[in-house]
Amino acid sequence: MRLLRDRAFIAAALAHLMVDFTNSQRSILLAFLSVPLGLSNALIGMISTIYTLSAALSQPLFGLLADRIGPRWVATAGVLWTALSFSLAVITPGRGALVLLVLAAFGSAAFHPAGTMEATLRGRDFFSGRDATAASLFFLFGQGGLSFGPAIGGPILDRWGPPGLIIFLVLALPVGMNTARSLAPHARPSVQSEASQSAGGSSRMSATRFTLVAFVLLVALRSWAQMNMITFLPKYFSDLNYRPVAYGPLTALFMAGSALGGVAGGWLADIYGKTRVVVLSLLLAVLPLGLFARLGPTPWALLITPLAGAFTGGPHSILVVLAQRMMPGRVGVASGLVLGFTFASGALGTFLSGMQADAFGFGVVFQTTALLALIAALLGLTLNIEGGVARSS
Repeated sequence: MRLLRDRAFIAAALAHLMVDFTNSQRSILLAFLSVPLGLSNALIGMISTIYTLSAALSQPLFGLLADRIGPRWVATAGVLWTALSFSLAVITPGRGALVLLVLAAFGSAAFHPAGTMEATLRGRDFFSGRDATAASLFFLFGQGGLSFGPAIGGPILDRWGPPGLIIFLVLALPVGMNTARSLAPHARPSVQSEASQSAGGSSRMSATRFTLVAFVLLVALRSWAQMNMITFLPKYFSDLNYRPVAYGPLTALFMAGSALGGVAGGWLADIYGKTRVVVLSLLLAVLPLGLFARLGPTPWALLITPLAGAFTGGPHSILVVLAQRMMPGRVGVASGLVLGFTFASGALGTFLSGMQADAFGFGVVFQTTALLALIAALLGLTLNIEGGVARSS
């Protein structure tokens, strides 16, 4: 594929791998520090929530900056800030490490909208308009970092303790330099052009209020459904007295399915239409999600788990591209808004589902998750944003 030979795209993708590789160390580091620092489960949860919300809420601001000055330096700063803050956290004694760990969220927040902007523009401008394919491959690198990061960081942490993780700064420095060197500078639009885009955008916005609301709800419900599975699949099997050796690989199967489904979804969206693939993917997700409570503790789990991951993960990159097309001329802001909202709505949704699990059990949670996917698919039927202008169908 020509896209994988493009220097700028590969630089952005490798930077995504590095950023999320570092992000993935947060959970294992907090678990390691919980005993020496006396961290309760509630405090660990609060730190993770603050981290997630800090990254989510600040992404649109960094997206705006990327629109103003181009993604090159915003993405580079994001890589280096993430690595530097994390490295300072692992060598800082006491609870000051927790503050630095949270500050690393702003590096991640800076990189993601800028990196997404660069990747999709490369696909759109230089590879026959394949922006969804480009976005899906870009996110695949990030998911690779999230998946393999703990497997590498865990043994390092076990052997050398937190200071051993400073190796990620050593790895991030050349990645950051390559990002700065490879990403092309983007010309800032003229003031007159920005004003005309803003005026046109506001007229479209008022004419398509229902479409925008439906799109926002779709993003939130899909994220909620996917995060439910990522968060509660291990706990479900743990409550059934399965050992980690059983539910660990199943969790990995869900993540692998999500990663591959995201790539397939982006590729198919560029061929058959973006909203069509979003709707079909979410409709197909309903069956494995709905069957999970009944078939999860059986060998059928080996089939329905990766299918649930693939069908809930398939729309991710497509929704980012659709948001960009709803805000032409503001690709960075659109990327930051949709990514930030995805993370925030997923976190809030899993909180609500956790309370539901405590009250009614995981069977009801999985059935509700299937219902979320169904409602999201029905909302997708109301959208038609293929050409860059949102319209009600």
